Amino acid sequence: MAIQSMSASDINTISEFLSHPQIQDLSTHDPVDVIVICVSAVFHSAEVLFRALEARPDLAKTLVLCGGIGHSTQLIYDAVARSPTYSQLTEDVKGLPEARVLEKILERFFDVEKIRSEGCKILIEDQSTNCGANARKTSEILERNGLPVPKSCIVIQDPTMALRTVASFTKVYEDVVPAPEFLSCPGFVPQVRDSEQGFEYVMLNGGEIAGLWEIERFLNLIVGEIPRLRDDADGYGPMGTGFIVHVDIPDEILEAWGRVQQVTKASR
Repeated sequence: MAIQSMSASDINTISEFLSHPQIQDLSTHDPVDVIVICVSAVFHSAEVLFRALEARPDLAKTLVLCGGIGHSTQLIYDAVARSPTYSQLTEDVKGLPEARVLEKILERFFDVEKIRSEGCKILIEDQSTNCGANARKTSEILERNGLPVPKSCIVIQDPTMALRTVASFTKVYEDVVPAPEFLSCPGFVPQVRDSEQGFEYVMLNGGEIAGLWEIERFLNLIVGEIPRLRDDADGYGPMGTGFIVHVDIPDEILEAWGRVQQVTKASR
């Protein structure tokens, strides 16, 4: 009975909320002071960013590649090894921090000189191990390089944790006046539909996104994210660990989460 209570609509509702797609089309957005990309094992968002910067090198004054060595780093090595495009880097990236992996992809497969042609500075933040540290360490590396507090910043993060990451950046800069504007650009919003096997991804604009999570992992990621966002004793908000600013979670999200959580818990 529980399995029948979860729908593709529930999954998509949660996914849209967590992806926090404030920017739908990066290529047409106004220029900003900083773009931060937190490295993900799904490289699609990075590819969207790098292509946008090639086409519009004035899009950002500073680009920060962000990510050290943490619990997801091996997944990034594995994603490189599986990639038809990037697998030639498999041996080169072993042992590297996540930001250095993305740096190699950028340098090998994209036009770095074109991206820098309008003065975009590329910084590597390779010490952070979680999204809270992504925000703190980004702030520190900007300061070390003599850059002012950004007035505008686009944050690109794995869609399953984009909302939390923006809330982490807002937390780090919460005492700054005027506050920087942080905007989420996940690159894509994962969506699913019913299939004979259970659920399958709906491909973006009819095209295919390489390297997406196995459906079970995707469900576990989005189910695990809602408790982190809750502003209670067990969450990351001000009433919990204080890693992020308060996030409002609408009732419809909590209701959808409850149905998906029941099923994923029962299926383990």
